[in-house]
Amino acid sequence: MVLVAASILLAQMGAGAWSGGRPPECSGTATRIVNVWERAKSPELRRYCDLVASALSKLAGTATMAQAALDAAREAESLLPGRAATRVLEGRAFAALGQTQAAFAAFRSAKEIDERALQDPASLLSWARVLARLGHSEEAALAYMALLPEGGSLPSADRASAAAEAGLVEISLGASRLDASAAALRESMRIGPDDTEGLAVLALALALDRQGSRAQAHALLSDRARVDAHAVMRAPRVQEIVAVAPREAPALLAIGSEAVDPVSAREAWEAYVAANPGGPWVAHARTHLADLAARADGRPIRRRTP
Repeated sequence: MVLVAASILLAQMGAGAWSGGRPPECSGTATRIVNVWERAKSPELRRYCDLVASALSKLAGTATMAQAALDAAREAESLLPGRAATRVLEGRAFAALGQTQAAFAAFRSAKEIDERALQDPASLLSWARVLARLGHSEEAALAYMALLPEGGSLPSADRASAAAEAGLVEISLGASRLDASAAALRESMRIGPDDTEGLAVLALALALDRQGSRAQAHALLSDRARVDAHAVMRAPRVQEIVAVAPREAPALLAIGSEAVDPVSAREAWEAYVAANPGGPWVAHARTHLADLAARADGRPIRRRTP
């Protein structure tokens, strides 16, 4: 009976906006109602909201706390089953634990319960990453584009990573997405820490080159002479970011290596072609391979439109 009373109370509260990952059933209004009228009747709701808050705080901490967040989310689910919030928390915890398929299933379940469940920036970022890492690039791009204007509450490092990831996902989708990619990558360069900024430089140079703006791409890389493509691509944070578009990794290394290490650049372009059969940028990569071969032979390089 107590659980039924709590469920009726939640239904009477109606729909509410999600804020900071906090579900409407744990909003300030809901808490006041419970405190004034239903304290004795709905201990499950109060405990549920405590567990939701605990899981959220753990997800804001280190990755090693993700299992504890998952445990708290599951305990909250056992108190008030079928709520979107616990599925979101499970999805974020699974994502932090590297269990991408489980995260995808949890997030999908949350959206089926409440379409607005993934609107807060932290949840939306986790959802976008899961989509991208599972190859749902078009849906991931939509999630990233929804996130970027609303991501002010995220730490600056997360905003920079999100913008870089958005740029990489967009660049992988073809020529019509290059303007959106370049805009996201410029934003990442503006706010990013060194590793993320270095990656954004490589990715923006690649986007410009694919647009046919080779002179701008070369100028960007020359202005950022301190960017060592090999060092940038080895950085753990960069590897996490590039995981949203892993097939672009050889092209990023290649574009950043051409001026200083043409042998590595050729190997990287060849790796890109091998990893992307039939992809939208294979002809572009082959143009670079032809130019590198001409340079090695001392022949003039023919400038082509990608």
